[in-house]
Amino acid sequence: MTGRIGFVFPGQGSQSLGMMADLADEFPQVRATFDEASAALGRDLWMLSRQGPEAVLNRTVNTQPVMLAADIATWRVWQDLGGPAPALGAGHSLGEYAALVAAGSLEFAEAVRLVEARGRLMQEAVPEGEGAMAAVLGLQDDRVEQACREAAQGRVVEPVNFNAPGQVVIAGHADAVARAMERAEALGARKTIRLPVSVPSHCSLMRPAAERFAEHLAGVAIRPPAFPVLHNADLATHTSPEGIREALVRQLYRPVRWVATIEAMKAAGVQALVECGPGKVLTGLNRRIDRRFPVWPLADPESLDAARAALAGS
Repeated sequence: MTGRIGFVFPGQGSQSLGMMADLADEFPQVRATFDEASAALGRDLWMLSRQGPEAVLNRTVNTQPVMLAADIATWRVWQDLGGPAPALGAGHSLGEYAALVAAGSLEFAEAVRLVEARGRLMQEAVPEGEGAMAAVLGLQDDRVEQACREAAQGRVVEPVNFNAPGQVVIAGHADAVARAMERAEALGARKTIRLPVSVPSHCSLMRPAAERFAEHLAGVAIRPPAFPVLHNADLATHTSPEGIREALVRQLYRPVRWVATIEAMKAAGVQALVECGPGKVLTGLNRRIDRRFPVWPLADPESLDAARAALAGS
């Protein structure tokens, strides 16, 4: 295939115990990348990804640096194998940091420390147990928004991830999320699922975390990206350090519009996508958005070989 390739980097929700094992067995860059990330934090992220416990891996402060390391390890394998470079990049929430590292905007070790701080500030913004997230399946976006409005009752509950048609994630105070789940089902949702996460990401409860996170970002060197990166907060690309910083701050309390992100990549002339990281979560979402739009995951040696063969010459 010859054409423009878009790279998408997964975030929280794609982690699993033992992830990256197949790639690590074949490519030493994987373990080397985790070692670099571990050195940046002074703790063993590879062991955490291998042995958990799962509840510890799933804590936001841990998931974020582990997933960043996994995404960048996959990216480095792709680069070392001579895979074609992206014309455009994007990341799902946390994955945006991997896209910026891949594009040379952020230095990897600095980004690892940055996302750990991001996770810690998110965790501190809402005491554990007070916030919640839930997936609403089989309901139109405007009906999900209606369910949240009617369930709020002075509390916070908002749509925060527009992942695919009929798949929206909501977040906010736990009691309001529970009411919104009931209301969504009454409005015709096929199903609602409480998600096993420790913070209500991308809702307005994250504004205090965003304000504190801006202080961390102020001291981080940011360079213009080697390839453009679409940002979750505004579906725009930025080249100035200040523009990138502002987009990363807003991302904490603004929804992830993944459907719109994929549509923007198509409008920019991207003809195929590569999911650069563990699992196939984004591949599944992207196929629900547009089955005719080719997506190639890099989840294991076999899928990596298939992507290289399909995209040769791009």
